[in-house]
Amino acid sequence: MRRAVGTGVLAIGLLVPFIPLLLWAVAGEFRYPAVVPELSGRGLGLILDPAVLDALLTSLAIAGAVAVLAALIGVGAGRALGLYAFRGRRFVQFLLLAPAIVPTLAVTLGIQVYFIRYGLADSVAGVVLVQLVPTVPYVSLVMASAFANFDVDSEDAARVLGAGPLRRLLLVTLPAIGPGLVVAALFAFLISWSEYILTLLIGGGVVRTLPLLLFAEIGSSDLPAAAALSLVIALPPLLLVALTSRLLTGSTPVAVGMRRL
Repeated sequence: MRRAVGTGVLAIGLLVPFIPLLLWAVAGEFRYPAVVPELSGRGLGLILDPAVLDALLTSLAIAGAVAVLAALIGVGAGRALGLYAFRGRRFVQFLLLAPAIVPTLAVTLGIQVYFIRYGLADSVAGVVLVQLVPTVPYVSLVMASAFANFDVDSEDAARVLGAGPLRRLLLVTLPAIGPGLVVAALFAFLISWSEYILTLLIGGGVVRTLPLLLFAEIGSSDLPAAAALSLVIALPPLLLVALTSRLLTGSTPVAVGMRRL
């Protein structure tokens, strides 16, 4: 009972901020001191605009690619940091965190020169690559915690029983670190999904994602359109969090080295 009440309060707390967005999305005119606006379908109708749908697909493709690539890189880095003690380990951790510490704008302006030189600017591939800069550090740290209490003896036992590298990876390692890997990939997806500065500078306005459209509508003071786009941007993360909530709050620990939340 107590858990159900807590879950309900948490759900209400998460959904309440979306009420003003929903009101603005269906607003025709919303003048003081009216509590409810005059209704209009123009804002929500913009969701079906071809430009918005194209930006939605682009955002999903970029965020999905970034999540996969960051997870692949982060597994190796996390295993090294979580399982092995070596000279310079703290320095490596600092280097991984450096992109998250240094202002994004400063980093991007330096990277942009090389991306232009090698033909990666104004392309989806360039945007995906540059978004690995802020996502890989978080994924690596999450995977390091997932590997922290990983029992390598289980891999040795599988090797003795005749399992090759691929079978050990699929049947031993991934089941043990799988929940942590899902969480890390989710972090990468969410960071990429809401990224604006990196996409704008490297994409050059050619690669149009939902955050770029949202900031354009905010700049034009079209609040119903901005509110509708905000709802579209918020929906996929909410669905992903809902799908992984059982993993995070289930009856078993979510990952090796992570306590139950």
